[in-house]
Amino acid sequence: MTGLDGDGAVPADVVAALANQLYRDGVSPPTAPTAPMPPPTAWPGPGQDFLDQLHRSLGSMPLSYGFNAPARPIAAANALPTGAVDPYRLRDDFPALNQKIHGKRLVWLDNAATTQKPQSVIDALANFYERDNSNVHRGAHALAARATDAFEGAREKVRHFIGATDRAEVVFVRGTTEAINLVAQSYGRSVVGPGDEVVVTELEHHSNIVPWQLLCAEKGATLRVAPINDDGEIDLARYAQVLGPRTKIVALGQVSNALGTIVPVEVMAQMAHAVGARVVVDGAQGVPHLPVNVHALGADFFAFSGHKLFGPTGVGVLWGRRELLEQMPPWQGGGQMIKTVTFDALPTWNDLPYKFEAGTGIIAGAVGLGAAIDYVTAVGLPGIAAHEHALLEHAMSALGSIPGVRLIGTAPVKAAVVSFVLDGMSVEQVGTALDQEGIAVRAGHHCAQPALRHFGLDATVRPSLAFYNTHEDVDVLAQAVHRLARRAKGATAWS
Repeated sequence: MTGLDGDGAVPADVVAALANQLYRDGVSPPTAPTAPMPPPTAWPGPGQDFLDQLHRSLGSMPLSYGFNAPARPIAAANALPTGAVDPYRLRDDFPALNQKIHGKRLVWLDNAATTQKPQSVIDALANFYERDNSNVHRGAHALAARATDAFEGAREKVRHFIGATDRAEVVFVRGTTEAINLVAQSYGRSVVGPGDEVVVTELEHHSNIVPWQLLCAEKGATLRVAPINDDGEIDLARYAQVLGPRTKIVALGQVSNALGTIVPVEVMAQMAHAVGARVVVDGAQGVPHLPVNVHALGADFFAFSGHKLFGPTGVGVLWGRRELLEQMPPWQGGGQMIKTVTFDALPTWNDLPYKFEAGTGIIAGAVGLGAAIDYVTAVGLPGIAAHEHALLEHAMSALGSIPGVRLIGTAPVKAAVVSFVLDGMSVEQVGTALDQEGIAVRAGHHCAQPALRHFGLDATVRPSLAFYNTHEDVDVLAQAVHRLARRAKGATAWS
């Protein structure tokens, strides 16, 4: 069952105390929900300087947190010494961007689905397979030692990148989806029982909904949903009502993949912890855009995918607090995750993190992810955030001014994701027409059907930006959409 009512809600005095504490930095406390308003066509823009809002959304964590460690040089040393981002220089590091599609320069605006890979990542993968390819940890030969050093070195890079304190808390998985399923099937099965509750938000990717639905169905628990408003922001007052004494787990995304909304994870985590719940954060869309510190966020578990972070597909990370990982049973059985096996008793489990890494590890993928972290660290997340926000403002303004375009998701604090629909054309028609112009966007439900249904939609067109995108890319997109809008208005036949 899914509920938005206040049964089992946090007492009003607790909510008030939390509001006073959590909004002490000048953010207005959430108000009671009002009647829905039609979403605006044009983006109202941020209420104040974006970086100030971004800092506030992340709590007291400085934007530079966790990015002071030395990094290996990136392929073309294209990070500017001032911390500014020059996308025209950086894009030369990405071979896939230097091609033509249907005779037009490729404009890659599908970054929320997957990012392109810098040459340094491609080289790291090739070098591993050319020189160091071996299984890890127990081989008594030089290649095994080199492969082990590269694999565990990548784990250390991840630890530093997300602000974790213990390398043993970093588990390599295939991606965010597998990480969340691991938590649901191991930790979730251990703590959730009949009558308990798991809370998700209306913004979530299906990967952060379906595992919890399966768990609740198995355990006789209830899935409850924190709704969003018509700008695509979490309604914090309603979220407080959804929390209750039976809440065991709160699962939320750091950034909406469909709308770009930056979620106030720190605030929501504190509210969840106040009722004794554990917090699972889907960081897949956060890590490419925002500096992350898992402790400052208040996460108990944090998951992300390598391919969203300019790294390879097929590799991801689950971070979890050691005390929780220690008490969790293994999720899969096999080699690597055991210490002893006999026919007389259950096996004994390996130490963290290997207890959760059954079988041969994602060795080359981890090495590639480490190279991607080196690259992004060298460019610098604060500069990336500022550049992408400038692109986002340009895109929201340019697209929002086109007659017939309806922008979906207009939260004032957004990452570089835009969703829209165009009168007179289906999203598939728009996506196909843009492809003919060399412009790659996503057209569909983005595995976030509940979020889009809030706006009465089944699908949107979703351009999504990265630091190698330029204002020229945005102009090419806007001009193409403007031509499509004129054509649609003129009732030109499309098939």
